[in-house]
Amino acid sequence: MKYNLLGNTGLYVSELCLGTMTFGGRGMWTAIGTLPQDQVNSLVKQSVDGGINFIDTANIYSEGLSEQMTGQAIRDLGLKRDNLVIATKVRGQMGEGPNEVGLSKKHILQQADESLERLKMDYIDLYQIHGFDRLTPLEETLEALDSLVKSGKVRYIGCSNLAAWQLMKALGISAQQHLSKFVSLQAYYTIAGRDLERELVPLLLDQKVGLMVWSPLAGGLLSGKYSRDAETKEGRRVNFDFPPVNKEKAFDIVDVMRKIADNKGVTVAQIALSWLLHQPAVSSVIIGANKPAQLADNLSSVDVKLEAEELAQLDEVSKLPPEYPGWMIERQGSGR
Repeated sequence: MKYNLLGNTGLYVSELCLGTMTFGGRGMWTAIGTLPQDQVNSLVKQSVDGGINFIDTANIYSEGLSEQMTGQAIRDLGLKRDNLVIATKVRGQMGEGPNEVGLSKKHILQQADESLERLKMDYIDLYQIHGFDRLTPLEETLEALDSLVKSGKVRYIGCSNLAAWQLMKALGISAQQHLSKFVSLQAYYTIAGRDLERELVPLLLDQKVGLMVWSPLAGGLLSGKYSRDAETKEGRRVNFDFPPVNKEKAFDIVDVMRKIADNKGVTVAQIALSWLLHQPAVSSVIIGANKPAQLADNLSSVDVKLEAEELAQLDEVSKLPPEYPGWMIERQGSGR
């Protein structure tokens, strides 16, 4: 396991991060996982034993139960809190009232306290907004997050699922008003979904913002279970076909990954994860699991090294089609 600096900070995080969407299972989250506490404890132990120091959750996962079980697992296992980097998120609907959703100062400050209570912790290492709130001014959101950092309840702030203009606007406001800046973006990125590379990846590299990847196997589509010729009756996508993917192109990519995987004696999922670990913008890849064997397979991806020729094959089958203004910027910049 390697450890990378998270954006422009001195904080080291493991290149794989344990995701907790499978913990508990309430409401819509039952389609993703319904793990009880003893199995949660086992997965957390397996992850930490494998070198992971980074755990990501959210207040909305299983309606707060995921945070609760994450904190309980750390206590049950006797893990030292300060050796771990704990990340959680705020934005989603946490009650029926009009102020129990979004990124207002009221909601953020209330939810930070409730997340700390569920986790049974004194501070959150990385507190992330879970998306954009079109009703709340960014200034209000950033001021609320900055106050949490100043209070000691939060160490760093991050964001998730933002467009490039939204993230750049937030960074500009923070710089202008001397507020805490987003140090990371949590975003969907896979070899079968490289849209992030058009605008966000150049921004992240230029502004030294870290990248945490969610759903690196495209909701299981790149796990090796699925192919264009076979109907699969198990796996997350049977009940929860998300995130959206161009499946024909994805299966073309899987065909190439399968050949490379067979030559190396590894799994298709390990190739998909390894490809992400080879991308320069990536700080950490979030992996989630329902079973120990699945987690063990994902953990082993850190040992899979892709040669230049293999990376070129994967790039060729998965690359984005040219799009304006990207092709014009590349053309004009070729001589500089």
